[in-house]
Amino acid sequence: MPILFTPLTIKNITFRNRIVVSPMCQYSCVDGFATDWHLVHLGSRAVGGAGLIIQEATAVSPEGRISPDDLGIWRPEHLPKLKTITSFIKEQGCVPGIQLAHAGRKASTQSPWKGGKQIPVADGGWQTVAPSAIPFRPADETPLALDSAGIEKVIVDFRIAAASALKAGYQTLEIHAAHGYLIHQFLSPLINQRTDEYGGSFENRVRFLLEVMEAVQTEWPAELPLFVRVSTTDWVPGGWNEQDAVRLARILKTKGVDLIDCSSGGAVPGATIPVGPGYQVRFAEQVKKEAGILTGAVGIITNAQQAEEILANGQADMILLARQSLRDPYFPLHAAKELGAEIAWPSQYLRAKE
Repeated sequence: MPILFTPLTIKNITFRNRIVVSPMCQYSCVDGFATDWHLVHLGSRAVGGAGLIIQEATAVSPEGRISPDDLGIWRPEHLPKLKTITSFIKEQGCVPGIQLAHAGRKASTQSPWKGGKQIPVADGGWQTVAPSAIPFRPADETPLALDSAGIEKVIVDFRIAAASALKAGYQTLEIHAAHGYLIHQFLSPLINQRTDEYGGSFENRVRFLLEVMEAVQTEWPAELPLFVRVSTTDWVPGGWNEQDAVRLARILKTKGVDLIDCSSGGAVPGATIPVGPGYQVRFAEQVKKEAGILTGAVGIITNAQQAEEILANGQADMILLARQSLRDPYFPLHAAKELGAEIAWPSQYLRAKE
């Protein structure tokens, strides 16, 4: 059996294979509510054979949304539709996961196909927040630097969201600490210019993430997987880097985190990123080997042989597919055939297996 289709058990959950649908924003909500789009989008990938589906960045508060069209989990009324989605995913033998997020200074923006620009407060946007009063782009409105009460509110929002995620039926939870969103903003010295206990030293800059994680763990069962997505590098001199990521991963391992989802970038605009096939795999390999923790590789992984080689070389433990999953919801079924693995097909689709 190819490693890609070998089950992986983390705590009390067994994933049928190592293929993960990476969290990808759909910008298809009103007031945070999931719709039939999300049911079909996520459900089709469960039918397609993925081992784990991590739902798109799901805002823990209205002001934590990237855009007005983002998915949310800050209201009890959000849960019924999410329960429908997780139930369907489980029925297909797939594990439903959720990524909890707060956009920080990158909030209050238009959806990409609407222009992607910041929406000013005067035009229906909202006041953004950050560790320091530094906008993402020079033309953006200045975010409000979070005070102690503001920090505590965000931490509580994550805790409540974790409890809601459990009620909604999710079996894996990922904290979004990457791509220039709020937690990453605290981690990166390019953005975090604070002089209190949340800024300056490495220990201070990781404090916010650790406090969020500890709050989440008061609600999220110890027997269910807990992931953290990090940007392993800002791709900018003087920013967060691979050594920081390894150091953080070592701490997170001691705190009960099971896997580091290794991405990169997003902290500041204009960074030069050498994008190419598997360009972030080396980060997953470094964190895995130097921190001794499970890792997920993501970033232009597009075919079965490439994914299998990453696992066979010991560079990562799970493969997260984003754009390739959009192109081919049934990638796992096709990859199994390509690698010579015999896996179960949905009974309704058996006539098309051969």
